[in-house]
Formats: sequence, structure tokens, C-alpha cells
Amino acid sequence: MKIRIFMLCLSCMLTITGAKAQWVVTDPGNLAQGIINATKNIVHTSSTASNMLNNFKEVQKVYNQGREYYDALKAVNNLVKDARKVQKTILMVGDITDIYVNSFEKMLTDDNFTVEELVAIANGYTILLNESDDVLQELKGIVNASTLSLSDKERMEVIDNSYNKMLEYRSLVKYYTNKNISVSLLRAKEKNASQRVLDLYGSDTDKYW
Repeated sequence: MKIRIFMLCLSCMLTITGAKAQWVVTDPGNLAQGIINATKNIVHTSSTASNMLNNFKEVQKVYNQGREYYDALKAVNNLVKDARKVQKTILMVGDITDIYVNSFEKMLTDDNFTVEELVAIANGYTILLNESDDVLQELKGIVNASTLSLSDKERMEVIDNSYNKMLEYRSLVKYYTNKNISVSLLRAKEKNASQRVLDLYGSDTDKYW
């Protein structure tokens, strides 16, 4: 009975009226994988700055398609504790893509990075996004009816583990982003052009160290 109630809560959470935010219709794993694939295209086919900017438009396209899903999921309330944790875990995938897309878009206009360095940075994001997607797929397995043989305790353990892993990856993406920005800031200081970098990324310099 507990399992049935829990699955019903998940079903309610992942089926958002009018927003097409069902896991079956709009799979957060598919959204994440779309970002990953588009980023891999940057890594493998970008040889010039203009070329990279054009390729990044595809990343932005997939990202914008996913905003409706995540915005709708944020609006779901009155969930039981464990379903709430599932919701928060999925939303962290949205946070991770937010950090990547918004930060990398600025990096593409930063003349302190070479095209080769931007490709390497994009590759680093791809690795972190892949790891996050692996956690998401593990979590998705809990929602799948084929896992009904799991006990409530086992199910909760997987949810807790997925949540904690996603917290870690979100922190890593923030750290990776800030470290790359710190490289730009150091180079800008050598050219007495720090203000341009601060204007581009924000004036809170402490977050880049």
C-alpha cells in the first residue's frame, strides 16, 4: 500500500496539467541528453568563434524547450516528503543547465579565451552533464513500474542517494564555472581590463576564487 501511495504521489508530481510536463511526454532525461548532444557538437565541429556561436544556438534551443517543463515542475506543491525530494533532484538538473548555458554564453564573448580553450571548457561541461544525467536515469528507474519489487526502504535509499549526488554535481558545475571565470579575470588584470570581465560576469569577485 505504501508503494502504491508513493507511486501515486510521483505520478501527480510528474503530470502537470496544461504544461505537458509528464515524464513520458517531456522526459527530463531527454532534455538533458539534448543539451549534452548539442554540446558535443560544439566540441567536435567548432573550429572558429563564429562557428562555435552558431553551434551554441542549438544548445540554447534545447535549453529553452526545457524551461516550460522545469517552470511547471516548480509550481507543484503539497507533495509528501520523498516525492518532494524527487522533485528537487529533477529541478537541480535544470539548475545545472542554467549555470552552463548562461555562463558559457558569456564566455563565448570573452576575448580572454581562445577557441581551443572554449572547446575544452565545453567538453568539461559535457562530462559533468553526463554524470548528472546518469543520476537522473537512476532516479527514473524508481518511477518505472518494473521496480515495484523494491521495498520502501530500498526505494528511499535510491532517492536519497540520487538527491545527494545531484547536489554534489550542481556544486561541481558552479565550481568549474567560477574557476574558468577566474582564469579570464587573471588575464584581464594583466591587461588592466578587469572591469570588462566584471561587467560581463558580475562584480562579485569573491565568487571567482
